[in-house]
Amino acid sequence: MTVGGAGPRTMRRAAVGSTRFRLAAATVLALLVTGAASAHADTDRTDTDRGHTGRAGVSAGSTADSRFVGTAQIEPKESVSTDSDGDLWANCWADNDHLYAANGDGKGFSTDGEFADIAVSEISGGPSDLSGRTVSRGDKISSIWSGAGYNRKPTGMVCIGDTLYLAVQDLALDFNDVPAATIVKSTDGGRSWSWHTSAPMFDDHVFTTIWFADFGRGGADAPDDFVYAYGLDGNWRDSFDDTVEDPTDVFLARVPKDKVQDRKAWRFYTGTEDGSPTWSKRIAERQPVLSDDRRVYRHTYSNGDPGFSVIGQGGVLYDPALDRYLYTSWTEWTYEFYESPTPWGPWKHFLSKDFGAYPWTTDQYGGYGTTIPSKFLSADGRSMYVQSNVCPCAPAGTSVYHFSLRKLQLEPSRDDAADNPPDGSDLAADEATVPISKSTRTGTLDALSDGDPATVVDDFDDEVKSESWWGYTWPQALSVNRVRYTTGTVSERGGWFNAKPRVEVKDEDGAWQPVAGATITPDYPGDPSAGEATSYTIDFAPVPTDGVRLIGFPGGTRTFSSAGELAASYRTQPADPGFESRSATSAWTYQGTAGHGVDRGLGFEHSGDSNGWIRTSGTGFSSYSQPVPVQPGKSYTFSVWTQSSSGLTGAEFGVRGADGTALKTVDVPASAGYTQHTVTVTARDGADTLTPFIGFDGNGTDQYLQIDDLEVQPAG
Repeated sequence: MTVGGAGPRTMRRAAVGSTRFRLAAATVLALLVTGAASAHADTDRTDTDRGHTGRAGVSAGSTADSRFVGTAQIEPKESVSTDSDGDLWANCWADNDHLYAANGDGKGFSTDGEFADIAVSEISGGPSDLSGRTVSRGDKISSIWSGAGYNRKPTGMVCIGDTLYLAVQDLALDFNDVPAATIVKSTDGGRSWSWHTSAPMFDDHVFTTIWFADFGRGGADAPDDFVYAYGLDGNWRDSFDDTVEDPTDVFLARVPKDKVQDRKAWRFYTGTEDGSPTWSKRIAERQPVLSDDRRVYRHTYSNGDPGFSVIGQGGVLYDPALDRYLYTSWTEWTYEFYESPTPWGPWKHFLSKDFGAYPWTTDQYGGYGTTIPSKFLSADGRSMYVQSNVCPCAPAGTSVYHFSLRKLQLEPSRDDAADNPPDGSDLAADEATVPISKSTRTGTLDALSDGDPATVVDDFDDEVKSESWWGYTWPQALSVNRVRYTTGTVSERGGWFNAKPRVEVKDEDGAWQPVAGATITPDYPGDPSAGEATSYTIDFAPVPTDGVRLIGFPGGTRTFSSAGELAASYRTQPADPGFESRSATSAWTYQGTAGHGVDRGLGFEHSGDSNGWIRTSGTGFSSYSQPVPVQPGKSYTFSVWTQSSSGLTGAEFGVRGADGTALKTVDVPASAGYTQHTVTVTARDGADTLTPFIGFDGNGTDQYLQIDDLEVQPAG
């Protein structure tokens, strides 16, 4: 998409006092599609007094996380290259089994042919044997409506049987605004095209970046007799010079399959009533199906302060095996993917793939114009290929200016309860594990679990960032209560955390939450003295989750962290056994009416610098307890250390079963110094936890009990 075939693709603008670099190329929206809904329940709205009752999609500024997609991973670079020339490659799969794709600024698949601002190619074969030829170009495809300073760019294509419809926009030569768009038609495999020559179908920068829901070969998977079209206002991606507002909303329209070029037949989504979509012929009444006003890369060290908006030109694929719609969007340096059960939402964000700021290498790069051709979707709907491009005229450090594919792999979430035993095995070794990070300099996270601390990974990406993380996700819940982090390379520039890193897990809504009762051993210093190839163990209260990560504020003059290894496990152990945790939520449960708390640095501890305490002059039983994961049929010895007031009576240490019944108890006598107490029990069949408790029954006089160092060991 070069200007006249030779101009720079990357624009610059002043932002927060610095120059901002951005790749001037198609913004990617690829929608992850679940369940095409039938049309018979829809309401065709034509009047303005029936305001819509709800707004589908992600609310402005939010990044609601998908709970449908369990794990998602995409290759860091292309795995399928072709002998072709151009970018964008809006495409559809025709009934004749050919893939048709329209490129911007290039020669298409006939690389010995003429250059054009737009060309259409006919492509045969699959990812392993792709071939093609250019069948039309330039003025034979569409008009330019907006005069000097604009050229044609393809934004979306849909196949209805063997009839092709191609959305073409007028894009400014500086790539920063889109005033007009129309739709052209071909009935002969893209060789010739027809369109209304009197005026564009869309103008005034409204709904001028258009792409279509892809319903497979010839549209065979379509739910009804409509074509669904998505549109952006203003520009095809972030407008670098703010000529128009950056798009943050995705709009939806539909039109009967036999009236795609009849503008009067189009109906625009206006909201929902009683769970069904409503439509209007008036484009001014349209409402977004997806709104996301997030900004990424607000500040960088050497690339200015871009603050990229995340909505742009991409594609929507209907995945029939998963019954889901998939939307692929992009920014200059990231992919941003969404999914939905219907064409109109609710859309949920399921993947950010961060490639870091320029310059890129041949090992890792992102791209623009992201689409998922339905022809290459696997039968189970879990494997697919994403097309995107990198222009040679950008300061990207590499070029991918041809039809290019990389694999995207999805695994839907499973509702299975966590059932992994507390055997201490490394959960990263689970075959379904997908590693995650904010970014990675090398493009791969294999170093996290390769068993070799000497192979390291870091997330230097030029961003002035306040969070850095390393973790794992799974398509189903696993129980976890330990993360072991081994540091990577440390320097003045970064590779370490500025404070103690914390552990977070995904909750039932997909949001990241801090764990309870976390302790880190040895103490993490929060500076470069954390060292290289040094291991830190974070223990916490057991939790079932489908994602865990170590996260913190990265240190150094370039704010990044590094890792040599990261292990996650579930084991038989108490959390915060010595009351040392500073977590907001305790791993301990307290029951009773007596005063209680934690002594810190007062010299009352058995070890460390803290201990728990209970004190009362009242009556009634008060105690601390916490469940400990165990394996059925195995025996365990629990122990705890206590010291107390001289008049303590009625104190006991014991272990309860899953039903709350005490399986065994021992008396805890008064003691001026710390004394250890032990209990050995066997977990019953079906039991996956045992709950040790320690407390006393108040006798009406002032009494206290100090508690420390709960332990559990296999018995026998």
